[in-house]
Amino acid sequence: MSRINLPVQPLHSLLRTFASNQIRLTNVSLVRLKKGKKRFEIACYKNKVLEWRSGIETDLDEVLQIPNVFLNVSKGQTAPSADLAKAFGKDKPVNDIILEILNKGELQVGEKERAAQLDRVHAEVISIVASKLVDPRTKRVYTTGMIEKALDMLSSQAHQQGDKKGTETGSGTGTPATGDDAEAKPRAKEHTWTGVVSTKSAKSQALEAMKALIAYQPIPVTRARMKLRITCSTNVLKQAVKAPKGGDTDGEQKAPGTVKDKILSYVEQVEAQDVVGSEWEVVGFVEPGAFKGLSDFVGNETKGQGRVEVLDMAVTHHED
Repeated sequence: MSRINLPVQPLHSLLRTFASNQIRLTNVSLVRLKKGKKRFEIACYKNKVLEWRSGIETDLDEVLQIPNVFLNVSKGQTAPSADLAKAFGKDKPVNDIILEILNKGELQVGEKERAAQLDRVHAEVISIVASKLVDPRTKRVYTTGMIEKALDMLSSQAHQQGDKKGTETGSGTGTPATGDDAEAKPRAKEHTWTGVVSTKSAKSQALEAMKALIAYQPIPVTRARMKLRITCSTNVLKQAVKAPKGGDTDGEQKAPGTVKDKILSYVEQVEAQDVVGSEWEVVGFVEPGAFKGLSDFVGNETKGQGRVEVLDMAVTHHED
């Protein structure tokens, strides 16, 4: 009986082949999407998902660790074609399925990444607030450190009040809502501040923080504003302005309107408005951050028939 000699693959080669087929979880971010009754996952490089969604990264190969769809990445369990067809449609290519998961799926973030993301949002919130509030006595901006301390004070107070209310409710010693002296009065909305979270945009949280600081005044603050005079020929006031594409990132819808409407949308408070001859003039207060946008709009849209003049610089930047 003759013996057949099969080629034997060296052990170290087998180990290399096995290792190359495993997913290295040390540098992976999972994006998970539930579709129908199944949960699908893709394996991506850390930090690349957010870069892709923000438009910084455009090369899909730089985002995906493996161009495949999984039911369980950690176990290496790929999604069967039948499951993909049932959940996403029979004729949908795998690449389109991957893009749908990447764009709409939930990013699974580890503790370190979550903490780093919270730190980034926190720093952005403080920076925005510090740029928009001033000391009303000196009209000077506060440092980010002072704004941070003031918000910490409000956060501590809010948590203490929450604990106190919880204790009173639990012990039954809370003040009754009805009685001889009690009237059903609508309660004004309280601008409380409990701290930064990673689930809201920095812009919306900065607005909440500013309202709380202005309402409670842990330090003397007011909105930073510039006093401007804007003049424009009446010939261009009623011209239509094209609506911006997409809209605001926080979901605010800005109506296009006319040139006059657009100019007034930059003005927080109108002090005076008049037409003198063939010129329309408005005097009002504008946030410093809106000044450039207003100036650019007036310069471009009116084609030299409008101008913006600073009457009072409400913010004085200084070095401590």
